[in-house]
Amino acid sequence: MARFPPALRHRPYRLLWLGLIFSLAGTQMQTAAILWHVNQLNPQPIALGAVGLARILPFLLFSLVAGVAADVWNRRRLMLLTQSGLALLALFLGWKTLQGSAGLPLIYSMVALSGAIATFDLPARQSLIPNLVPAEDLTNAFSMNAIAFQLGAIVGPALAGLVLASLGIAYCYLINALSYLAVLLVLVLMGPIPQDRALRPAGGLGPRALVAAVREGLRFVAGQRLIFSSMLLDFFATFFSSATALMPIFARQILQVGSIGYGWLIAAPSVGALATALVLSTGGPIRNQGRRLLTTVAGFGLATIVFGLSRSFWLTFLALVVTGVTDSISTIIRNTIRQLRTPDGLRGRMTSVNQIFFLGGPQLGELEAGLVAQFWGPAVAVVSGGIGCLVAVGWTRSRYPELERYRGEETVAAPLGAGP
Repeated sequence: MARFPPALRHRPYRLLWLGLIFSLAGTQMQTAAILWHVNQLNPQPIALGAVGLARILPFLLFSLVAGVAADVWNRRRLMLLTQSGLALLALFLGWKTLQGSAGLPLIYSMVALSGAIATFDLPARQSLIPNLVPAEDLTNAFSMNAIAFQLGAIVGPALAGLVLASLGIAYCYLINALSYLAVLLVLVLMGPIPQDRALRPAGGLGPRALVAAVREGLRFVAGQRLIFSSMLLDFFATFFSSATALMPIFARQILQVGSIGYGWLIAAPSVGALATALVLSTGGPIRNQGRRLLTTVAGFGLATIVFGLSRSFWLTFLALVVTGVTDSISTIIRNTIRQLRTPDGLRGRMTSVNQIFFLGGPQLGELEAGLVAQFWGPAVAVVSGGIGCLVAVGWTRSRYPELERYRGEETVAAPLGAGP
């Protein structure tokens, strides 16, 4: 029988979750609008590829430092700064677009600056969640986070299409700027949140202390086999099975469904992920989490193979829905494992290391899929990626047997400096 999501019983988390729904929808709206804007200014594919490059570089440059910031500073206050910064950038981009002076250099600069600020926002936000709910409700909290994200991934682009058609590009940016006010409001309303700031360097955080703090985070992740194996699994699965960039080719050349069918194919994983998150949010805790994690990632790889082999629109759509279902379950489990097994004073740095894995995998995977498709065709690229995902699951299971044995009941965070 369905029950009220336990995480929402806690007022601070409930406020944050409601604010994130609005903010994430606005972010997805702006992401869709930027791609449309860039393509309007320069129809060459390389111009769109440069958007991804501008977005990923700040994560690679600042991710480890951002983790230190989330452990040193108050996470709620850090989010107030990051959300305010993102709102101001969106407002500025909307204003320049209204003036007709938003060229490609400005757009790329805004994307890069937003990426830099978002690099600090994510570790603070994810590390804050365990401070808002007790350990027994953490899995549910991450399933509710998945709901908020998938709602944004579905609603945001849909609203962007309507706004682009009726009001224009600039208003997508302006509406996104307004959406950040929701998170800023709830951060004020929730009040002070207790946080174990174990990282309190004497005399401030100079270059040496900063390097030492980053090294401590890296040593912790490398020394915790359960956490590190979940990150490796995440990286290899997304590296081999990331083929979103090839979707237009499948829609136009293979399935011949046109732009409307293309839109449904893009939305299919989010439909599956949202439905799964809704079920998990009202159900009990996930049992045998390690085995379930390996099973769902393997299911992700199998669904990717079906996607690559299919010549039927509905079979392809169903396969993509299954990728969303399996990815949603595995993401919730991975996030729960990492947050529960990490001391509060290291959660920011752990999350920042994880950023590199879960952002680097898909971005490099898109490049890999494009290269394979260029020489051997899109179907080979997708099918071989699914097979690579299955190989990655088998290797991880063999190399890190403790991951499969993890049940999800071991909720005590690993001590600082614990070894493998």
